[in-house]
Amino acid sequence: MHSERLAFFGTMAGGLAHEIKNPLSTLSINLQLLLEDVQSMTGENCKKVRIRIQALQREIQRLEEILNDFLRFAKGQKLELEESDINEVVDEVVDFVTPETKQKKILILKSYDAYLPPCRIDRNLIKQAILNIIINAEQAMENGGELMIRTSGNKKYLQIDIADTGHGIPQDLTEKIFQVYFSTKKTGTGLGLPTAKRIIEEHKGTISVQSEEGKGSNFSIQLPVDLIIY
Repeated sequence: MHSERLAFFGTMAGGLAHEIKNPLSTLSINLQLLLEDVQSMTGENCKKVRIRIQALQREIQRLEEILNDFLRFAKGQKLELEESDINEVVDEVVDFVTPETKQKKILILKSYDAYLPPCRIDRNLIKQAILNIIINAEQAMENGGELMIRTSGNKKYLQIDIADTGHGIPQDLTEKIFQVYFSTKKTGTGLGLPTAKRIIEEHKGTISVQSEEGKGSNFSIQLPVDLIIY
């Protein structure tokens, strides 16, 4: 009964989030049209209106990001497993984030074990988990730094290490960072790392973090090579 209630509330919450997204989209479209009308006008008052419209657009974008994070976390997903090269999966995420990391003066260092066995994973979900961790690392390096990504493993487990040279995590907070809605960032939703943890655990894997204030953090993901979902 408990599982059924959780499933029911998860479905209801997901439906509510979708219902909120629809009027947000309408607001976003109309604000963009209004901004286009105002941009053709001149005068100090028009400038103030443009600034206020743009502020509203930023808040709507932030709400949409929160809802997207919530939906990703809330909905239970059936894993679509396929045999994959974990180095290839990781590198696809690295290629995706590289343009942004260059802008932020973050140097990516890669070290992939070339002799890893293939593993059975849901590629899209694992990529999402890795991306969430990398985004967290980027946010910890506001003034640039180094992002080190390494793969290793054996016949039973594969390991992905994502290390940054950011400000690190206080010791009393390391156990809280995977809690839902916990965030030390003003713009954080508190769902990025919990979503990553959920994805990894759905793959029967583990995720852990080692961190030192002022020196950076290292997130370690372990995934079983032969995943069997019952």
